[in-house]
Amino acid sequence: MTSAAWTVYDAPIGPLLVAATEEGLVLVVFRAGEETAARAVAAVGRRLGCAPVEDAARLAPVTAQLDGYFAGTLRDFDLPLDWSLITGFQRRVLRELAEGVPYGTVVGYQDLADRVGEPDAARAVGGAMGANPLPVVVPCHRVVESGGGIGGFGGGLEIKRTLLALEGVLPAPLF
Repeated sequence: MTSAAWTVYDAPIGPLLVAATEEGLVLVVFRAGEETAARAVAAVGRRLGCAPVEDAARLAPVTAQLDGYFAGTLRDFDLPLDWSLITGFQRRVLRELAEGVPYGTVVGYQDLADRVGEPDAARAVGGAMGANPLPVVVPCHRVVESGGGIGGFGGGLEIKRTLLALEGVLPAPLF
């Protein structure tokens, strides 16, 4: 039986719920206030068939790397990932994103569709980004519109701008 642990990490972009199984990091949730965190923990428990427990110590390797990322000293996450919450096309796209779009760079939705051999699936790439259970670590904030627009972002555009500014892609927001 799968077991899962979770904690809420106080990030500069707001609280992040992080959860992991024995396989690795399985979930990152933005704006993880008390209600959002409770809903996310219940949902991941249903999906994984277990009752996740709050355990900050078990998530310490994750939060340490998040500390480094937000401090600007870590460019590449080196964490085991549990991809069990996504399958098929979405998993292929997110794996390509994680492995092929490095810190400080961006990729267009169309380019990502081309990279996974699905040139007619640019819109579906957007759907895969919206379904990403591991934002920040699997950097969906690095996916932008091919025409130069910032595109959408499940965490909100201000968080996307902040993450891209942290990585030197955009100027720092003035807010």
